[in-house]
Amino acid sequence: MAAPSHARPSALRRFLESQASAGLVLMGAAALALVIANSPLGPGYEALLHTYVGPLSIGHWINDGLMAVFFLLVGLEIKREALDGQLSTWPRRILPGVAAAGGMIVPAMVYLAFNPGPTAHGWAIPAATDIAFALGVISLLGRRVPASLRVFLTALAIIDDLGAVIIIALFYTAQLSLPDLAGAAVVVGALIGLNRLGVQRLRPYLLLGLVLWVLVLRSGVHATLAGVILAFTIPLQTTHAKPDADHSGPLHRLEHALYIPVGFLIVPIFGLANAGVPFLGMPAEALAAPVTLGVGLGLLVGKVVGVFGFAMLVIRLDLADMPAYAGRLQMLGTALLCGIGFTMSLFITLLAFPGDPSLQAEAKIGILAGSLVSGLLGYTLLRIAPQDWPGTPSR
Repeated sequence: MAAPSHARPSALRRFLESQASAGLVLMGAAALALVIANSPLGPGYEALLHTYVGPLSIGHWINDGLMAVFFLLVGLEIKREALDGQLSTWPRRILPGVAAAGGMIVPAMVYLAFNPGPTAHGWAIPAATDIAFALGVISLLGRRVPASLRVFLTALAIIDDLGAVIIIALFYTAQLSLPDLAGAAVVVGALIGLNRLGVQRLRPYLLLGLVLWVLVLRSGVHATLAGVILAFTIPLQTTHAKPDADHSGPLHRLEHALYIPVGFLIVPIFGLANAGVPFLGMPAEALAAPVTLGVGLGLLVGKVVGVFGFAMLVIRLDLADMPAYAGRLQMLGTALLCGIGFTMSLFITLLAFPGDPSLQAEAKIGILAGSLVSGLLGYTLLRIAPQDWPGTPSR
C-alpha cells in the first residue's frame, strides 16, 4: 500500500539525494586516516586518540560519545520507518527483512569458517552494512537503478542496523553494574512517562537522555545503545493516526536536526579516528591472516550470497514480489553493495577485540578490502545492467 501523497518523506529518504556527497566525505576521512597512520604523523595520531580529556580519552569520547548521537539517529530512523514508513506493514518488511537476516547469518558463517578458535568473537564484524556508503554508491548511478531498489536497500539497511544494535547489546556487553542498570531503568521509565503524557518539547528528553548515557556507560552495556533507547521514546506523529499531521513533532524535528551533523561531521570523525591502519609496519602475513580473510570474504562473498540468496528464495516461494522494474542482475548488484561494511563493522571491531591492536588492524584490512571490492563490483554491475529489465514499460 503506497504511502499517502501528502506524507512528508523521512530525513533518511530525503537524504538519498545528497547521500553521494556524504559518502565522499566519509571516504575522504578514511583515506586521510590511512595516509596519516602510514606517515611520520602516525605516532602522534595514535597518541592524540589516547589523550585523556576528563574521564575519557579522545578515542573514547568519539566512539562512546559522538557515536551515541549516530545511534540516536539510527534509532529515530528505525522507529519512523517501522511505524510510518517503508517498514510499517508486514508485506513491506518480508523481503528486506529476510534479505537482511541472510546478510547477517551467511557472513558470520564465512568468518567462523576461517576463525573457529579464539578470534571467533569477531563473527559479527562482516555482518553489518554501511548505509551511507551503500546508498551513496547507488545514488551515483542515478536513474540507472529503479526507485524500488533504493527503497529495498534503505529498508534492508535499517533492519540491518537494528540487527547490529541487538547483536551489540547481547554479545558485546562487558561485566554489568546492577546499580547503574537500575538507575538507567528508572530514567527509561521517566522517558516513557514523558511520551505517555504527550510532552512535545525535546529538551526534557535530551536532558534525561544525557543522564541515561552516563548510566549506561557506567553499567557495562555499550554507551551508544543509550542513543537507540532514547530514540524509541521520542514521540512520533504518524500519518496513520493523524492524516493531517504536519510532521513537526519531536521525532521529526530531532531527526532533521541531526541528519547533517551526523552524516557530514560525526561519522567522518569516527572514520578518521578508526580507519587508520599502519600498513608499513605490519607483517605480510597479516594480509592473509584468518581475521583478515574472514572479514574480507564475509563482506564480499557472505553478504552477496546471504542477501541475494535469501531474497530470491522468498520471491520464489511467492512470499514477496521482486522490487518493481528490477531484474535479477539489479538485485545481485544491490546485494554486492550490501558488502560495504565500513562504519558499523569498524565499530564492532573495537568491541570484538578491545585492547588488541594487531587483531583490530587485521579486521580493518578485511573491512577496507572487502568493502572496496564489493562497492566497485556492485557499482559496475548496476551500471552495465540493461535498463530494459523485465517489467519496464516498452519504449
